[in-house]
Amino acid sequence: MPIPFVKMHGAGNDFVVIDARPLAHDFSEDEVRRLADRHRGIGCDQFITLHNPPPRTDADLLMRIRNPDGSEAGACGNATRCVAELLFEQNGRPYQVIRTQFGDLAAERLGDGRIRVDMGVPACGWDEIPLAEAADTLHLPLPGDPAACSMGNPHVTFFVRDPDLVEQHGGRWERHKMFPEGVNVGYARIDERDRMRLRVWERGAGLTLACGSGACAAVVNAHRRGLVERRVQVEMDGGRLEIEYAPSGHVLMTGPVATSFRGEVEL
Repeated sequence: MPIPFVKMHGAGNDFVVIDARPLAHDFSEDEVRRLADRHRGIGCDQFITLHNPPPRTDADLLMRIRNPDGSEAGACGNATRCVAELLFEQNGRPYQVIRTQFGDLAAERLGDGRIRVDMGVPACGWDEIPLAEAADTLHLPLPGDPAACSMGNPHVTFFVRDPDLVEQHGGRWERHKMFPEGVNVGYARIDERDRMRLRVWERGAGLTLACGSGACAAVVNAHRRGLVERRVQVEMDGGRLEIEYAPSGHVLMTGPVATSFRGEVEL
């Protein structure tokens, strides 16, 4: 049977979203790879399926995130905003709670149409990211002196003059032995204390137009180094995200959402 899907994006970071709640089907890695293929499938940076939340939880639904290579991701900020928008359309409530591997993420729609997501508290311990061995996560012992943290996914941030260097070096660091689970690689240029330019090479996806969790990680790492304030405008290839590293320790991400088209696909 044809399966309905929605193609959405947040600042150019694009997703195929399928409501799997009425389906008796678990998408295999091969099916995810074929549907995510930009030449032979629908094409996306991440493949998203929606499921019923576990019992006795405050979450409105469970979101599963798959990369184009079929691997699973723990969190995705831009996808969370997109899924929140679908929930707003369905139930009309101003607040939504979406469960991910990283935990429950609360979302709200702002008056200007943007969506804000509480991305939770970053993990900065070497064993939480995780790294292969104990190290100072604010100054990793790697060329370029990067910093690392986890926003549900492991992230490493290089502070550079030219973020385009990510095109040459992102794939090299993605599977470096320092990161046993792989890593999302951000190249950030600090323009002002409240503004940065960022490009991200995503684990399992490659270079993307935007990465919500990567923007959160870059601001967290930059603030830990004293390079930026707590609220930063992050300019990415596909648009701008506003990231606030609140005094509570939570990271708030605000950005746009758009629906590209809806359709049906046969497996």
